[in-house]
Amino acid sequence: MLKESDLHGYQAEACQHIIDNPFCALFLEMGLGKTISTLTAIKKLIDGLDVGKVLIIAPKRVAESVWDAEIDKWEHIHGLTVSKVIGTPKQRLAALNSKADIYLLGRDNVSWLVGLYGGSMLPFDMLVIDEFSSFKNAKSQRFKALRGVQPSFSRVVGLTGTPAPNGLIDLWAPVYLLDRGQRLGKFISRFREEYFRPGASNGHIVYKYNIRKDGEQRIYDAIGDICMSMKAEDYLKLPERINNYIDIRFPDDLQKKYNDFEKEKVLQLFTEEDDDNDISAMNAAALSNKLLQFANGAVYDEDKVTHEVHKLKLDAAEDIIEVAQGKPILIFYTYQSDRDRLLERLAKYEPRVLGGDQDIRDWNAGKVQVLMMHPASGGHGLNLQAGGNIVIWFGQTWSLELYQQANARLDRQGQTQSVIIHHLVASKTIDQDVIKALENKSNNQEGLMQAVKARLKKYLK
Repeated sequence: MLKESDLHGYQAEACQHIIDNPFCALFLEMGLGKTISTLTAIKKLIDGLDVGKVLIIAPKRVAESVWDAEIDKWEHIHGLTVSKVIGTPKQRLAALNSKADIYLLGRDNVSWLVGLYGGSMLPFDMLVIDEFSSFKNAKSQRFKALRGVQPSFSRVVGLTGTPAPNGLIDLWAPVYLLDRGQRLGKFISRFREEYFRPGASNGHIVYKYNIRKDGEQRIYDAIGDICMSMKAEDYLKLPERINNYIDIRFPDDLQKKYNDFEKEKVLQLFTEEDDDNDISAMNAAALSNKLLQFANGAVYDEDKVTHEVHKLKLDAAEDIIEVAQGKPILIFYTYQSDRDRLLERLAKYEPRVLGGDQDIRDWNAGKVQVLMMHPASGGHGLNLQAGGNIVIWFGQTWSLELYQQANARLDRQGQTQSVIIHHLVASKTIDQDVIKALENKSNNQEGLMQAVKARLKKYLK
């Protein structure tokens, strides 16, 4: 289990920023530790009796699985209790009435929660808005509902990725939820007039604004005291590469299906007479492939027909892309079924599968938001570091060489940003064995065989 001493220096600074500023934000890219920095601050504030009950609003999948999973990893916050305000209205009410330190609410239920209390003060001391850029629309119901009850909280923390210059016009609503208009003005119309000039329009209706020459810096200056940006490389030393392991937890019914599937495949491929020395590489690979397919969400049958069993990794990949706010992302996939499912799910981002030289040129020129490749086809010799710094491993690979070479497409000389490598890891599945083997730098055959032997002992001995 990780300890507080394992926090990076910038994460400790982020934690202190929250403690020192009752109304603040972290502009911190996914994978750099927004969650653990915030939880560490929450624990210190609760221990110091500054805070009693914390409401965390997050995207649905994040509310369901990310925050409590982070608590499980770290020793110094292990005592924090969580109640998930998710599910049916009856289940949400029961969760609200449960005693806990932290109450997790999906952002789509903000209006429901506010309505439950008749728009009056909410019974929480502290509010954390995870991905508070999703409150950028000042006309949305979720923003209007939360704006009305903002005075309920003695502390408000907003978490999001570093804003891009062309997205600064969307900062007014989230920042308003922090300071009620003290820094960027109480009205969005005045904010636009102050920092932007009208761009494209349809008659009298302006639908695009261009930032004024000095607008970007003036906005940063206005909010700089409460918004901590991890892009401030002059005072924050970030590691050159960050490995982020995203825990994909199966619901109980799906976990049972996986366990039954695993047992069935072991019994199909092996017998009680098999011992450690008689395991064929072919059978071991066949078992591994089936289990990795299930972990990713789609399994091939004997006729090569794909059967989807879950969408959890698709949901997680889309979350990462949404949080990246338009930044380019490189996705490594293992199976064609995963490639096809990703292409369908991410269609609105116009994903491209790496083909020829034009794809490479377009990626490095910043013209491709989502580039997909199989590590075996694009692992060696490609220079992609100019196009981005974010990687998603949708499916895991046993091959240490492929893994290292694929990551080196971005993590190489000429890269100007910290490379963030997201691994989508299905809990309590073979995914975790693969990650362990990669961390131990085991060769692919050794790690695979150890994982298969463990399953033989479980089901045959």
